[in-house]
Amino acid sequence: MSTILHEPAIFTEDPFDPAVIADPYPFLARLREAGSVSYLEATGSYAVAGYEEVYEVLTDFETYSSAGGLGPRDIRKDEAWRPPSILESDPPIHTVMRRALTGVINPGTVRALRGPFTPPAVELTTALAKLQGFDAITDLAEKYPLRVFPDAVGIPEEGREHLLPYGNMVFNAFGPENYIFKQAFAQGDAHAAAVMKSCQRESMDEVGFGAQIWAKVAEGLISEQQATLLVRALLSAGVDTTIFGIGNTLSVLARYPEAWAQLRKNPSMAKFAVDEALRLESPFQKFHRTVAVDTVLGGVKLEAGTKVLVFLGAANRDPRKWGEDADSFSLDRSSSGHVAFGMGLHQCVGQPIARMEMEIVLQQLLERVQTIEPAGAPVPIIHNVLRGFESLPVSITAAR
Repeated sequence: MSTILHEPAIFTEDPFDPAVIADPYPFLARLREAGSVSYLEATGSYAVAGYEEVYEVLTDFETYSSAGGLGPRDIRKDEAWRPPSILESDPPIHTVMRRALTGVINPGTVRALRGPFTPPAVELTTALAKLQGFDAITDLAEKYPLRVFPDAVGIPEEGREHLLPYGNMVFNAFGPENYIFKQAFAQGDAHAAAVMKSCQRESMDEVGFGAQIWAKVAEGLISEQQATLLVRALLSAGVDTTIFGIGNTLSVLARYPEAWAQLRKNPSMAKFAVDEALRLESPFQKFHRTVAVDTVLGGVKLEAGTKVLVFLGAANRDPRKWGEDADSFSLDRSSSGHVAFGMGLHQCVGQPIARMEMEIVLQQLLERVQTIEPAGAPVPIIHNVLRGFESLPVSITAAR
């Protein structure tokens, strides 16, 4: 990192402007051009947009704390709307909760899900392949994770309709309390109560991830409250971002017919296509961290207590990391090192499950769909921190 100190550029555009959210990438390019670290006049925080600097923030938990919350307010000083999750904690609390979660979600338990996760993808893609077109969001991306993931956690059917709106609340709270936030929280109490009820031990089956997390209480590793919060974290983070990931991947591939043809010839490349799509259209675009001690980042001095807004979406398109074609999709690119799932201590524990869901859906579609292309303008979701679509119409031809 550069040791030459300089005053940050003052950036006047608002990252939470609905027009910016609907089409973020021109804004992110201007933000990077202003500097890897700049001052956001609209939010009173510092924007971190360069890949190298974003990576540093994500991997240095001692300097850039999560315990202050991932939103603009410091939840240690200003009470949060819910008990802090594993995402909003630092060691030693985070260490204990992470250890419990990785004991449950690991390569072995994830591999075991491929069997039960595949038939629903076969069923959905078989039906869709018979059509001339469909909505990649409402007909597939939203349906598939809601079919398989709650079963894997082991929660009851009753109350599952609250999972999407609850996740919408959780992630929108990582932004300001604007009209987007207020819309997400309109029925907040009902959604939160239903999801918390699903997290209780008595609500779950005997074999799912939820029961396995609660078993860590009997082992003395975590408390009952921590078990509830870990199941809640799975339910809030394990549905929305996967839906966005599937939808975003299909939005990219519909625009790149040559890539679709290449993948049909070599379906084993599906996992590389997923990674490149995650880099290019990252579901998680931005969130906050709190500076714990006076420090220097990208040549800019940051004081303890300052909020930094970390732009994952900007880092994943930084030409200094990914080349001059960083705004394009390429199966020839190595996307290893992208930060769509975070990095370091707080890297998403559930990412192997999300990756597998995305890969299964893509492979099943590749088997049944000869071509896929846009069939109208996609409708972006106006969300404080996530990037995705409400609607993504595509036209297809079935494989012969």
